[in-house]
Amino acid sequence: MSNSLNAPLYFDVESAQPYLISAGDSVKLAVVHHPDSSYDVSVIYEVWEVGGSQPINSHERSIETFWFLAGNGIAYSDDNVVEVASGGFLVLPPKSKHRIVNTGKSRLYAITTMSPDDGFAKLITSGIPTTFDPEDFEVLHRVVTMSE
Repeated sequence: MSNSLNAPLYFDVESAQPYLISAGDSVKLAVVHHPDSSYDVSVIYEVWEVGGSQPINSHERSIETFWFLAGNGIAYSDDNVVEVASGGFLVLPPKSKHRIVNTGKSRLYAITTMSPDDGFAKLITSGIPTTFDPEDFEVLHRVVTMSE
């Protein structure tokens, strides 16, 4: 495949290595697209355990987006509270102090982008390797099957 700027990028998420950013975390993250010299953006597959959340965090320059594939939760961004659910799309602006909490009875799943990446992919891959289970891949297959 060509290395040109216009070359398509394809990645099988089932080959992704998920990580926990730190011990005791309840959100698994796998980098589907790492930033490179052509695109300073990362694409992440995220899985929140029931009741799980990430700590409050902020990104100085980056816009973070979430396309929710399954589950329910609440997003906190500064003084704002937004319910999120399967099929929804959330945009968090730079500098917002935010976190997402899984409030549902099953895992919460999203495809996340960080633009610019600003070290986010490196933070993830410097974490603790973990695994996805069949349920985590079933969500992806269900989304693909529904779109066919």
